[in-house]
Amino acid sequence: MDQPAPIPQPSGAPATRLRDRLTIPVLASGGILMAVMQTVVVPLLPDLPRLTGASAAAVSWMVTATLLSGAVLTPVLGRAGDMYGKRRVLTAALVLMTIGSVMCALSSDIGVLIAARALQGAAASVVPLSISILRDELPPERRGSAVALMSSTVGIGAALGLPLAAVVIQYADWHTMFWLTSALGALGVTATWWAVRESPVREPGRFDVLGALGLTVVLVCLLLGVSQGGQWGWASPRVLGLFAVAVAVLALWWWQQLRAERPLVDLRLVTRPRVGLSHVAALLTGFAFYANSLVTAQLVQAPKATGYGLGLTIVQTGLCLLPGGVTMLLFSPLSARISAARGPRVTLALGAAVIACGYVVRIADSRDLWMIILGATVVATGTTLAYSALPTLILRAVPAHQTASANGVNVLMRTIGQATSSAAVAAVLVHHSSPLAGVPVPTLHGYLLAFAMAGAVALAACAAALSIPGDTPADGTRRAGGATRGARDGAMEGA
Repeated sequence: MDQPAPIPQPSGAPATRLRDRLTIPVLASGGILMAVMQTVVVPLLPDLPRLTGASAAAVSWMVTATLLSGAVLTPVLGRAGDMYGKRRVLTAALVLMTIGSVMCALSSDIGVLIAARALQGAAASVVPLSISILRDELPPERRGSAVALMSSTVGIGAALGLPLAAVVIQYADWHTMFWLTSALGALGVTATWWAVRESPVREPGRFDVLGALGLTVVLVCLLLGVSQGGQWGWASPRVLGLFAVAVAVLALWWWQQLRAERPLVDLRLVTRPRVGLSHVAALLTGFAFYANSLVTAQLVQAPKATGYGLGLTIVQTGLCLLPGGVTMLLFSPLSARISAARGPRVTLALGAAVIACGYVVRIADSRDLWMIILGATVVATGTTLAYSALPTLILRAVPAHQTASANGVNVLMRTIGQATSSAAVAAVLVHHSSPLAGVPVPTLHGYLLAFAMAGAVALAACAAALSIPGDTPADGTRRAGGATRGARDGAMEGA
């Protein structure tokens, strides 16, 4: 296996030193901005049919389009980053996100809005690309905490985006929100281009266009079926047909990837236990984490007439989720320290166990506001530990020139887990509902079942984490105790 290209030492010029100091904050702010962009449309969904003159089904595509494009583009752009330059592709993703925000600010046409949201889905690749840049640019002693912070930005941005959007929508025209995110996006693009150096670590070759097209078909069919199954009917010909096409194309795509000289996804690497089990744990953790946000928002906004609902506004709901975002910011350094001392496998298992404990709190009491906030915050804490450990596991298991694509696949698995969680939670709540003023409303029993389901999945994620073989780093980094864990990326298993 080829040696990664040597990274030039930064010069002593003041401007260069300033850029080096700003690399981590700029990349982290990009991750937070990406999560905010994905979240800000949520408070708008109930009013968008009136504001755009479109049906509720059409409006729901503003979320579905972002999910689909993000799932498709994350592994594709990750691979492109490994081949053509991570900063270059990261900047392009931020530019597409910003263009999408400007389009939303300028239009009220539902077709334009859906297309714009699809462009914003490109930003889902920001986190895996940034993590790969941090691996290439930072010394080992700084890398762990920086990667943990970068991975936590998804939850931090989601927690900040909901109350921010709700406040803007309540006191200003809804287009103002997208003008604000457009300005933040433009600032992020400029800061990234100035403060982040291009990594010299590349994997040259021809881009696997056929593999990218095959993966696109698989993911679109799979996620479209999962996200629309509740509305179209799980046994409907459309949904069953989508799943059948996904399975058939997946088989052909797998065959093509194994024979491609430079595949989009290195399946031989993915099927190694250290990498494959990390992806399984990412899928399960994504499922368990996402149920917390979905159910909490609905639970606290439920009418008081239900006997359990608190009747909170969307602004108050966002504030309930805010402590979880703050907790994720505070606990990311702790995750890095645990990973340095015990290994990321232990951190991942611990995080999944904490998520399960959070759902135990949710089941014990989901009527009192302070207990709801406490349970949601415990789940967020566990998510921080788990999400911060996942990229570290990947970094230790793959060569440097494949880190962006490998982390892209890991983020893709989280996305699939979140989409599956959304469908499963919706199915549980629809099945366990009762009429209130002629409108079906989920029962408290339905919410508790959703918590139990998410908690069980978190325990499965814990088991998957504990099944991962030893996480010896492949790049010569050391544990806190000091023993060397490998000479370089080429010395890892099977390389």
